[in-house]
Amino acid sequence: MPAFSLHELEREAQQRLDPAVYDYFAGGADDEITLRSNEAAFARIGLLPRVLRGAGPARLETTILGCHISMPILISPTAFHRLAHPEGERATARAAAAAGTIMIVSMASTVAVGDVAEAARNTAGGESHLWFQIYIQPDLGFTESVIQRAVSAGCSAIVVTVDSPTFGQRNRDLRNRFSDLPSGMCCENLRELSNGNGNGSVGGKIRQIVFSPGVSWKDIEWLRKVTDLKIVLKGIVHPEDAKLAVRYGADAVLVSNHGGRQLDTVPATIDLLPAIADAVEERIPLLLDGGIRRGTDVLKAIALGANAVAIGRPVFWGLVLAGEAGVGQVLEILRSELDRAVTLSGCSSIRDLTADLLQFRPTEATCTRG
Repeated sequence: MPAFSLHELEREAQQRLDPAVYDYFAGGADDEITLRSNEAAFARIGLLPRVLRGAGPARLETTILGCHISMPILISPTAFHRLAHPEGERATARAAAAAGTIMIVSMASTVAVGDVAEAARNTAGGESHLWFQIYIQPDLGFTESVIQRAVSAGCSAIVVTVDSPTFGQRNRDLRNRFSDLPSGMCCENLRELSNGNGNGSVGGKIRQIVFSPGVSWKDIEWLRKVTDLKIVLKGIVHPEDAKLAVRYGADAVLVSNHGGRQLDTVPATIDLLPAIADAVEERIPLLLDGGIRRGTDVLKAIALGANAVAIGRPVFWGLVLAGEAGVGQVLEILRSELDRAVTLSGCSSIRDLTADLLQFRPTEATCTRG
């Protein structure tokens, strides 16, 4: 049977995955309160559509940091795509390019960023939109070399994950003793360079990502000095940090609680978004990830101040089921749902989406989605 929602795709993917790998993709930190809250919070927001407005067909395209994309839905950085499909990040990049949107390549990608970029360019006919995610390492020289690989690959922005001074405890992984990648698979962007190209050397040493509690705003200042790429800070949840992001020259902020995988009981990102939007005052673009499973979720995030959203886990479900075509199906489901939701709300464009289209239900209300 065809899948008509991302929840159906997840249920099918779970049946095909090794349970430990599924738990790695699906799980969160500690009691997984934040993980569940990210989705549940969207269900508490109702829609109040307008009627008889003659809006015409919905226009979903937008521009983020100079990248013109077909819809306000990006692919968040997630690690280890080859655990879901042999083509891994190549398949994801091809699907993103075909859909006309941005893929944020993870520092922990199982395919080197140069090879991911080549796959995207081949699909897009020479032009694609790739950003690159990093954890700033205590070894700034190595960090700079990884950034240079992203530059050489043609990435147009660096996405700095700022909510990981240490690694969150994920009980599912501990229970499953999930820690190392299978033989023949590694984080290719962490290879030490020895031959001057953008992908490291075949036998180059693989470094481990170091989560450092010493990372600070001074590192953002340093980053601005070593790259001309746009800088996005991913993991901002406090309004004061949003203000500091603007002050320190960030080009955009991605409101994120790491999909509930770092500090548990952080509120849902959609609940945090209005205060962040107030703090930023439209000075830089706002992105949001965490819990996006329906086109109506995208509409709600934009109505509350986001310029675009990003998805993570659903990409894995698409990869598991059909590689590039599966990720394409994920993006097409969301595109179709958003198109329909915008039209049914009486709007002609995502720029027409405003908070007066929303109604907030009591927090104790529960809704089952799928």
